[in-house]
Amino acid sequence: MEWMSEHLWSVWLGIAIVLGVGEMFSLDLILAMLAAGALVGMLVAFTDAPFALQALAAAGTSLATLALVRPSLVTRLSTGPDLMLGHGKLIGTQGLCTQRITGLEVGRVRLGGEIWSAAPYDDTLSIEPGDLVEVLAIRGATAYVHPMPQLH
Repeated sequence: MEWMSEHLWSVWLGIAIVLGVGEMFSLDLILAMLAAGALVGMLVAFTDAPFALQALAAAGTSLATLALVRPSLVTRLSTGPDLMLGHGKLIGTQGLCTQRITGLEVGRVRLGGEIWSAAPYDDTLSIEPGDLVEVLAIRGATAYVHPMPQLH
C-alpha cells in the first residue's frame, strides 16, 4: 500500500492509458475526456499533493472537457463536405445546347464534358444550339433545362 501512495502518479497514468484504449473502441470522445482528467490527476500527483486534491483536479478537468471541449469536437468531426453523387450533382450547373430543344423534340446539351439528352423545363420554350442553359432537374437520362439570359 505504501508503494501505491508513493507512486500514485503511475496509477493515474494507468487509468489514462486504459481510458485511452477504451476510447479507441467507443469513439464517443467521452473516455478521451476522462483520460485527460486522469492525466491532470497524474500531474497533480507529481507535486505530492494529497489524493483528495488529485481526485478533485481529475474530476474537474474531466467535467470541464466534457462540457466545453467535447461538443465542439463532435460537431467538427461529424460535419463534412456535402457530397453530391450521381447525376444530382449536375442540377444547377450550366451547359451548352448542341442540338435544338423544343417541347416536342428532345435535343442535346453538353454538361460537365458529357452530352446529355435534354428537354425544356418549360414546354413552351425553344432552345437553339449555342444557347447557354441551366439544369433545373434530371429525370432518368434526360436533363430538363432552362435557357440562361445572355447579354448581346
